[in-house]
Amino acid sequence: MRICIVSDSHDRADALAAAVNAGKAAGAQAVIHCGDVIGTQTLGAALAAGLPTHVIHGNNLGDPVSLARWARDSGGQLTYHGADARLTLGGRRVFVVHYPEYGHAFACTGDWDVVLCGHSHAAGIDEVANVKGGRTWLVNPGTVAGLAAPATWALGDLATMRFEVFSMGP
Repeated sequence: MRICIVSDSHDRADALAAAVNAGKAAGAQAVIHCGDVIGTQTLGAALAAGLPTHVIHGNNLGDPVSLARWARDSGGQLTYHGADARLTLGGRRVFVVHYPEYGHAFACTGDWDVVLCGHSHAAGIDEVANVKGGRTWLVNPGTVAGLAAPATWALGDLATMRFEVFSMGP
């Protein structure tokens, strides 16, 4: 299963939709947003791609009541998880949290196959040694909005556990 991983869209609906559409074209079967959507309307064009979408709120809370309503009315396409998400996708255990420091800590537990985070606006893909003697992927897609950093998103293949960051700009 391939997933489109985005974060920190900060009300940039066009950039978010462009990343989701690129992810869908690359075979993504779901979208995970690692926080800082802000306005719920930011999701509108991205949801038009028709992919199941998982969202957490990040530190720029936006309107959680509106997010919950959109999720309720989406027919199952949009799931709003609150501050973090615990998912099983493609047979993999996926943890989603906004802050990279928390992401690193959760990766260290060895309870997750991959931990996804955002917040720093700095894209990165790392393997973290965990306390169970293995390694856990820690993926930060950067900021799809391109705020104080290049506009980026990530594609993950949960079958092969390969992750790649893509630039949105020229």
